[in-house]
Amino acid sequence: KNDPKKILARTDYPLLTPEEYYEKEGQVKNVVFPSGAMLKDETIFLYYGAADTICCLATINLSSLLDFMFKKNVVYLSRYQKNPILTADKNHPWEEKAVFNPAAIYLEGNVHLLYRAMSADNTSVLGYARSRDGKNIDFRSKEPVYIPREPFEQKQIPVSNSGCEDPRLTKIGNKIYMCYTAFDGKNHPRVAFTSIKVTDFLSGNWQWEKPVLLSPPDFSDKDALLFPEKVNSNYMFIHRVGDNINYAFVPSLNFDKNTFLEEYHWIKPRAGFWDSKKIGAAAAPIKTEKGWVLFYHGLSDDNIYRAGALLLDNNDPTKVLGRTSHFIFEPEKDYEKYGQVENVVFPCGAVLINDTVYIYYGGADSVCALATIKLNDLLCLFS
Repeated sequence: KNDPKKILARTDYPLLTPEEYYEKEGQVKNVVFPSGAMLKDETIFLYYGAADTICCLATINLSSLLDFMFKKNVVYLSRYQKNPILTADKNHPWEEKAVFNPAAIYLEGNVHLLYRAMSADNTSVLGYARSRDGKNIDFRSKEPVYIPREPFEQKQIPVSNSGCEDPRLTKIGNKIYMCYTAFDGKNHPRVAFTSIKVTDFLSGNWQWEKPVLLSPPDFSDKDALLFPEKVNSNYMFIHRVGDNINYAFVPSLNFDKNTFLEEYHWIKPRAGFWDSKKIGAAAAPIKTEKGWVLFYHGLSDDNIYRAGALLLDNNDPTKVLGRTSHFIFEPEKDYEKYGQVENVVFPCGAVLINDTVYIYYGGADSVCALATIKLNDLLCLFS
């Protein structure tokens, strides 16, 4: 204030990037060029040139800008000190190469994990593990509990990646529903959907329903999950087509081979941010008094996978109430930075136990790990 030569804070990410057509197309493409600013009450009016062609206006709340610059609402997940909680098992050929990207569900006082396991020939199946305290593994299956059964997930090219990848779990009524990525190593990855009775799941009777494909064959679709509650009498799916998080509504969970999820564009990557390249939903959202919390992963231009969160309206979850400006988790440990894919934290499971959220994630596409955050601290991100 007294010495304007002294810099007190600086934004880590851009406030404005070319997104609209009139900013991308013109005399000079992809230009937002601020040239005037005015403060009125608590609002900053920023005047700028778009594509060296027209004059435009953007606004921002002063307090929000200062919070953004000084990182007042930045909170990070805390790693479990004994990570990783699961590693590859050389005694089991089906999981001898890697175990990662675990889905999670909390039932009858236990956290149940379904994790992606890879064999030496890069076939992915799903293993099972259970924890009473959410941290230490009390039981781990000796055999896979879910394997590729249909042609769309059977290996077409020797040694290529194939199988059942990156599950997400949702409980509705007396069933647990699972979305996963089905891949044959040749065609586009697609969203597959199956279910199992809660009683069978808890007893280890792995009688899964026959899987069906929810996405068409002509483009890649991944990172899908079923919303935990109906929205206006319809079921809601969240999935990733291309680089965006999209949603779809269906009246029934009984699918045939010719019915696919519709594509409603929803949440986009943000140019210049930590989630600038592509984004995908992490796990079934957690309902709170402030709204549904949806964790998601984001890939940056320098190919680092980080994690953030969204706050969705309790009554209309297509309405985004908040989005973390800064990431809340990034690769730091060796098991996150070095592995099959470097610099990856990839959450696929999140459960609320008392006042703590447990987030289960894959590290470097190689191991399963855990991070936690207090629910109140998480909600403060959106205040």
